[in-house]
Amino acid sequence: MHDYTNTTTVVTGASKGLGEAYARELASRGAHLVLVARSSDALNTLAGQLRKAHSVRVDVIAADLSDRRAAQTVADTVEELGLEADLLVNNAGTGSVGPFLGRPLEPNLRSVDVNVTALVALCHLLGARMVERGRGGIVNVASTAAFQPMPYQAGYAATKAFVLSFTEALAEEVRHTGVRVMAAHPGAIDTGFFDGTTASVDPRAADTPARIAAGTLDDFARGRSVSYPGRAFNRAGTWASRLLPRTTVVRITGGLNRKLGFDDVRDLAPGLDSAAS
Repeated sequence: MHDYTNTTTVVTGASKGLGEAYARELASRGAHLVLVARSSDALNTLAGQLRKAHSVRVDVIAADLSDRRAAQTVADTVEELGLEADLLVNNAGTGSVGPFLGRPLEPNLRSVDVNVTALVALCHLLGARMVERGRGGIVNVASTAAFQPMPYQAGYAATKAFVLSFTEALAEEVRHTGVRVMAAHPGAIDTGFFDGTTASVDPRAADTPARIAAGTLDDFARGRSVSYPGRAFNRAGTWASRLLPRTTVVRITGGLNRKLGFDDVRDLAPGLDSAAS
């Protein structure tokens, strides 16, 4: 069993949602933290709460991971703080919903920059230092969306498919180095992922961020190479893509997303909240 006590974990996307849940869960297990996100105000508020509640060290790095220079800034700052990352939780993620050709391009490009480019860069920069020390761990948060193409979430699912493939390959490369790499594949999470749009997540099918965070960290502590935190049907849902022709799978997935209204998504006026909130 992996013991988080007095280890240092870098958590990306830590200012809200699942990233905040990872931070809270890690602090409760005695881990010191380096929190990374765009919002310095939100990070500092969370850091203050965690220091007070758990007597752990919490450092904050405000960085926009859609900027390709940000990963190097994060790695350099960790070193300047005199810290060594024992664990990296690549949680930061973003995505677009709706017909690919009918929605703005920028959110799709940002999704690639955050979900793929920043994740790869941080794995390389911090992971290399772990291998040099002969110890460490990386958790890459993918998704059950990684296992099949998803019409009306085409770009997002594709980035998570990359994370799945990349993480499995990296895990094998470092298998005998003392560094462990694990992919986490949660299903729908009640995080307000679609805020600002007319799309929403059915709360009856969504897990809480706290449940996903605890499940992921439990699986890593047990030495697993893959985690399916949350409800059992999320893992079962990934089997279809391995058993059925891909044309069948993509049509089924497209049909499900049409039933959810993802084929007719609109942005809400500024100041209005999405039904997902």
